[in-house]
Amino acid sequence: MYAIVKTGGKQYRVEEGQVVRVERLPAASGESITLEDVLFLGGEGEARVGSPRVAGASVVGKVLEHGRGAKLRVFHYKKRKHNRKTRGHRQDFTALQIEKIQA
Repeated sequence: MYAIVKTGGKQYRVEEGQVVRVERLPAASGESITLEDVLFLGGEGEARVGSPRVAGASVVGKVLEHGRGAKLRVFHYKKRKHNRKTRGHRQDFTALQIEKIQA
């Protein structure tokens, strides 16, 4: 069984036992968290599509760690003006292990 959940403005396809990196969540490492925004349930039997959410469905996950992604270099310049600017960015993430999909 799998589900499509929405968190942090993005959608993720998750299955039980899978580790997924999502936008940073306000939870401590080792804590259990429930994601209520389930948009789709599929896999065994008939698929259930929410409008916008599947009623009574949730995904339970365990927070493994918090971290920061790889560094991105952002470079702005204006041609012929000697105007250059370099910035860096590292996105925060939370690693979740999906424990249970409740339908």
